[in-house]
Amino acid sequence: MKRDYYEILGVGRSADAAAIKSAYRKLAVQYHPDRNPGDAVAEERFKEAAEAYAVLSDAGQRARYDRFGHEGLRGGAGGPFGGGFDPTVFGDFADILGDLFGFGVGGAGRRSGRRSPTRGADLRYDLEISFEEAAFGIERELTVPRLERCEECGGSGSAGNQPLAACTVCGGRGQVRFNQGFLTVARTCPSCRGEGAVVQDPCPECRGEGLVENERKIEVKIPAGVDTGARLRLQGEGEHGRLGGPAGDLYVVLRVAAHERFRREGYHVLSEVEVSYPQAVLGASVELETIHGAESLEVPAGTEPGQQFRLRGQGITRLDGRGRGDHVAFARITIPRPGELGDEQVDLLRKLAELEGKPVREGVIERVKKMFQ
Repeated sequence: MKRDYYEILGVGRSADAAAIKSAYRKLAVQYHPDRNPGDAVAEERFKEAAEAYAVLSDAGQRARYDRFGHEGLRGGAGGPFGGGFDPTVFGDFADILGDLFGFGVGGAGRRSGRRSPTRGADLRYDLEISFEEAAFGIERELTVPRLERCEECGGSGSAGNQPLAACTVCGGRGQVRFNQGFLTVARTCPSCRGEGAVVQDPCPECRGEGLVENERKIEVKIPAGVDTGARLRLQGEGEHGRLGGPAGDLYVVLRVAAHERFRREGYHVLSEVEVSYPQAVLGASVELETIHGAESLEVPAGTEPGQQFRLRGQGITRLDGRGRGDHVAFARITIPRPGELGDEQVDLLRKLAELEGKPVREGVIERVKKMFQ
């Protein structure tokens, strides 16, 4: 007894065309023979899903099926399902599966079978640089492992660069075909891997691949102003293409290491500047370390913790070459710890507190002195 088509696809009877197509695609991918070689159960599920989709994706057949069930599809002319099965629905199968398995119907999707040059793969190289290197730019030599054209055979894979022979399995087409019910499914030829030709006498250096593994030293210039996540493209420095095809590209992805004193915000450099309590109260000239060297910073009287000071043009060079960012310093008021002040300093602070009318707590030493006076 045949299973219900809606049950096969796992959709409700009110499902629209998009939901039906999506459900079929998932099942087709899951049970396709290419992914389940030799699995009879998967092959049967694939055929079931194809049959269910063929009916439910056709408005007329779906209406008859909804009204009469499987009986409503029998007795008519045309197609393996009867009931006037519309062969144009096969176009949908090709749309759905063509990009996954080389799916075709009848003579569709035939390949020429000739070996043709293919572009080499792109490569990625993750590189960590220091804060200063990112700010000022640097040149680095990278050692990149990649596949390169075999010099022994010129990239053909054939010893002595001898001509290739047509594949006897696929007849030079690059695909083999087999029937599954009412479908004709095309698979990439397992013998020539879709190229339609095979190497008779493999090159001993590359074992018939035409490419060999090698390490290439490449100079890369990192411009000033880059930041974490920046990606540099080195055109043609990826893996070599097969049969003389163009090389891929090398993408250098940067990561900037953290700095112990500086932080970055765009092209601006942020840091803290230490200001003592008397300097904050009375004002002073202090030294500020920037990525370009030490600078004199004027701290005005009455400076508060966290107050910002901006030095124009003392930041990071902009990638577009239009000047540099700023250096922004945040005041950090330093408070002496117990034991870091001498007696005279303590006495002066107490006098200051008395003048402000804000007496402070006596320390242990002061209380002992009073006991002996």
